[in-house]
Amino acid sequence: MPRWRIPLRAPMALAAAGLLLSGCANPSVGSADDDPTKPVTLKFWHGWSAPGEVKAINNSIARFEKLHPNIRVESTGNVTDATINQALRAGGDEAPDVVTSFTTNNVGQYCDSGMWADLDPFMRKSGLDKSKVFPKTLLDYTSYEGDQCALPLLADAYGMYYNKDAFKEAGISRPPRTMSEFEADAKKLTKRAGNSYRRVGFMPNFRLYQNSPDRLFAQWGPTYFDAKGDSRLAKDPSTYKFFDTAHKLVEAQGGYNALERFRTSFGDEMSTQNAFMSGKLAMHLDGEWRGLMMNEAKVGFDWGVAPLPVPDDQAETYGRGYLTGTVAGIAHSSRHQNAAWELVKFLTSDTDQVVSFANAIHNVPSTFAALKSPKLDADPTFRTFLGIAQNKYSQVMPPSTNGGMYVTSLQDFSYSVEAGKVHDLKKGLRELDRQIDADTLQSKS
Repeated sequence: MPRWRIPLRAPMALAAAGLLLSGCANPSVGSADDDPTKPVTLKFWHGWSAPGEVKAINNSIARFEKLHPNIRVESTGNVTDATINQALRAGGDEAPDVVTSFTTNNVGQYCDSGMWADLDPFMRKSGLDKSKVFPKTLLDYTSYEGDQCALPLLADAYGMYYNKDAFKEAGISRPPRTMSEFEADAKKLTKRAGNSYRRVGFMPNFRLYQNSPDRLFAQWGPTYFDAKGDSRLAKDPSTYKFFDTAHKLVEAQGGYNALERFRTSFGDEMSTQNAFMSGKLAMHLDGEWRGLMMNEAKVGFDWGVAPLPVPDDQAETYGRGYLTGTVAGIAHSSRHQNAAWELVKFLTSDTDQVVSFANAIHNVPSTFAALKSPKLDADPTFRTFLGIAQNKYSQVMPPSTNGGMYVTSLQDFSYSVEAGKVHDLKKGLRELDRQIDADTLQSKS
């Protein structure tokens, strides 16, 4: 789903509200003894809000109810993770049975807290072999320390949109594949206008739209934690290479201050005044959903999609990207867990359903069978993202018991680095590691 619907700082917001659930005692214990063939009403809470997406999820529910006439589904949309967590803590008849989240970073807390039920017993009972149904990368972000408390419900892959007209004007024949080509092309595509810009080749500043540093960092394949669960950003050579490349991209196009002034002139990400859609950026990091928006807006230039470039010394990994997605699970407090499993199983593993839903909202399917389905959208730009999703080098963020707090810490640190406020990168990264480890320890206490 479009990640702009969920604030990047959502994990920190949850912590501030006291809604992180690690170690909590469940106020209401559910039941996996219900008979899923008996009449029942399930409460399904999700985050979709755009009219087309709500229509797509309602059509999905209608297909499910046709297959399970004894199960009625009450759907509630535009629900945040904080609201869901609050309801699950309260329990009772008003709490949801089936829940979804756009924030895969929070899966660790969902599993560790016990508020989302372990799905492995349901899969064993129904004969669903998760390793044969879902790609391993997607299973990685739906489990935590062996607890499969969620399943992937469509995925998001990140790649590079590029302005073909701008490339032709600059004499560039194809999208860059390595970081050195990326830097050279970005410089060549940048057009100044007095003290500002007419167009920037690639906006590297981390506060832009989807430019959260972890997304570009994924192109290096970093290891965030060691075997003990301790943060190791200061020990990973790729961390230094990533920040060095980001700095080179900034300097090649005029420096941080000039780029930041230009960035603040950009329109809203969700509107047609989006900086790439309005021609102010020649290359842009974004997810697969942007293509649908580009087509609907009928932008005034020819465009294409390619994987993001990779480090020059990792050229064999070209085609990789950052992955995330929507996850679905069963509330631990639900009194109708077997019936709830029927809905989760249908939404996540039924091939026709997954393909229909993916086509309707232009997201990447999350099962092997759906990815190979001839019914899947044949749009070549969309197919690029399917390739990224299946690339063995593509990366998801590792789960943590305190959700994505470590991602927020990396973001804040990266803002300081790009602004020139961190004078000793190694020292700063060591302090960042200590902060991440302290936050993790506190969440477990």
